[in-house]
Amino acid sequence: MKVLHTSDWHLGSSLHGRRRYEEYEQFLAWLEEKIREEYVNILLVSGDIFDSSTPSNRSQELYYQFLTRVAAIPDLNIVITAGNHDSPSLLNAPKDLLKQLKIHVIGSAESDAKEVLVFPADDGSQPLIVCAVPYLRDRDIRTAEPGESIEEKAKKIQDGISEHYRKVWDVADSIRKESGADIPVIAMGHLHLDGCTINGNEGVRNLYIGNLAGISMDAIDFGFDYIALGHFHKPMKVRGNDWCRYCGSPLPMDFGEEGRDKQVVVIDFRADGERSIRTVDIPCFQELRQITGDLPSIVAELGDLCRRGREVWVEVIVESEFNASSIQTRIRELVENSCVEVLKIINKPLMEKALHEMEEGESLGELDETDVFSRCLDAYEIPSEERSDLMDLFQEILTAVHEEDRLAE
Repeated sequence: MKVLHTSDWHLGSSLHGRRRYEEYEQFLAWLEEKIREEYVNILLVSGDIFDSSTPSNRSQELYYQFLTRVAAIPDLNIVITAGNHDSPSLLNAPKDLLKQLKIHVIGSAESDAKEVLVFPADDGSQPLIVCAVPYLRDRDIRTAEPGESIEEKAKKIQDGISEHYRKVWDVADSIRKESGADIPVIAMGHLHLDGCTINGNEGVRNLYIGNLAGISMDAIDFGFDYIALGHFHKPMKVRGNDWCRYCGSPLPMDFGEEGRDKQVVVIDFRADGERSIRTVDIPCFQELRQITGDLPSIVAELGDLCRRGREVWVEVIVESEFNASSIQTRIRELVENSCVEVLKIINKPLMEKALHEMEEGESLGELDETDVFSRCLDAYEIPSEERSDLMDLFQEILTAVHEEDRLAE
């Protein structure tokens, strides 16, 4: 069995207001070609198919057109699990129809047996078991009780996630033992495992509540042969383990990812018991460039890009003191009628001024919800000894809001 692991497509995402449908069309066409070239048997998509729980019609069209095309590939099964950005009900709505096309969708936590998928090997190759675990929402794994502390809630979440993986492992292991064969078992997941670092510019939404920074790999790995993870946009091996990894997003989600390799993971389980794993680089479909420095150096670098004549999107970070409006005018005039498109100009000195109020040139769009709440605490002079609990409670409310499935009814 040959398996291809991808995740975090975020169909419908934009970059500083610029829609990216053409990039997604190119990626999905590339992915289809790679599936055919590699003779892939199982495609795993580990969550965050869409960027929003209410994806646009065009985003959904891209998704279903891709599934229609690849469903025609002989001997290919597809397993799709929801991420924290996805609407479970939207993904689940056509699941019975898609199953007829060998497309298996798990939008929300199911009974243990329903998340365990067995793929027989009709051609004499190695059979495979996939534990298709979606993003586990708070309500799926924890019973709330009055008076719980943040630490108690966090421990319940950790224990609940661990118990869920233990149950699906027990089902898979039982199937394997009954078969009398050493069938490989893959687990999917969309969560934050402990020890994995995150780039603050990635726009990765926090998972779970309170001070739960990450789940221990030992809490979910009960003997799986490979753990196919989603959530982080940077490809990462968990604790350096080749067989437990995040494949990362196919497109850079922010200018901070400029130059970062994008990849899918291909795993080959052969009938003789041998297995191999490797990555395949995804082409860059839209060049991004982040330019930082004082105004003269920025002007010089933009000039070089304009003369090069190749399309590029640029984010400019100005580190020297200049009037905001004059910077905007100078840069816009420089790139006019060129292949260079400046999507955002950040005046860093203005952004670094007083935290207590919005400064000239700084926009609300540059802050996330936690930043805004933190500034409210500053404005009301909340003592430091109270801030930690308030921030934890705010994070719990924020998680509940993000996890609400607005399309469920």
